[in-house]
Amino acid sequence: MFRTILKLLTALAVGASAAAAFAHQTAAPQPVPYLNAQAAQPAAAPAAPQVASPPAAAQPAPPTATATPAASTPDAGADNAKSLKSTVPVPHDLSPWSMFLSADIIVKAVMIGLAFASLITWTIFIAKMIELSVIQRRLRAALDKISDVRSLAEAQFALGAKDGVLTSLLAAAMREARLSAGISSDGGIKERAASSFAEIVRAEARRVRLGMGLLATIGATSPFVGLFGTVWGIMNSFIGISKSQTTNLAVVAPGIAEALLATAFGLAAAIPAVIIYNHFTRVTKAYLELVGRSSGAAARLLSRDLDRTHGPSHSRAAE
Repeated sequence: MFRTILKLLTALAVGASAAAAFAHQTAAPQPVPYLNAQAAQPAAAPAAPQVASPPAAAQPAPPTATATPAASTPDAGADNAKSLKSTVPVPHDLSPWSMFLSADIIVKAVMIGLAFASLITWTIFIAKMIELSVIQRRLRAALDKISDVRSLAEAQFALGAKDGVLTSLLAAAMREARLSAGISSDGGIKERAASSFAEIVRAEARRVRLGMGLLATIGATSPFVGLFGTVWGIMNSFIGISKSQTTNLAVVAPGIAEALLATAFGLAAAIPAVIIYNHFTRVTKAYLELVGRSSGAAARLLSRDLDRTHGPSHSRAAE
């Protein structure tokens, strides 16, 4: 039984293999359109000149049709290469200087204005840094000199002819004491002297804050000025897109990059201005605290002088 089944399976396998081989041999190959077109060209080429051709013995062999495509193929490739080269856009130089030179006149004006504003910012920074450092050091030294004096005259002698806010405060106190000679009301003299001190302090505050308003203006308006240049440049880029009838990024990218450069100029002018303004606000506040200490020192010296002047008369009046 086992042998019978094995023989039957073997016969079935042999029959299946023979049928597959027969089907493979009888199957027709699929036609290739490109090869059929090339094979059909030589057969169709000699059909035209057969009407007036000489006898077969003297007729020369017709040229093969495959020679013409072979000779024309390199020329077509060269023409295609030239057309591709002509359509490829030439890359632009996208350095900041070249973008500035190729930008619109309005965008150029915005960039120049922002560069000038940045120059003003750094000039104010250098000038105010030197000025505040010098006046703070001088005022601290002057306060140290008069810390142990007993009268306004001694304080003026200790300071000498140096110009400064403390010298102005002492001079105002001496002038008020001289103008109020013969007046026994010390409260009125101190009040008038305090009014003079307040005017001097306010004038000094205005002087040290000179340029701070310009820094605040540059820091607040520079980003918007740069944004104006960007909007103007992008508007011109879209106008160029509509004229050129193309949305190729290589064509429109240089104009957009030039427009965005204006925003970069605005941020480069605004960020340092804001930082410098905040720094000088803190430094100015510290200096004005020293000026307030100087005003208090001058008021105390004036009070001592008044007490010395009116002390004996007050004691005699009390007796």
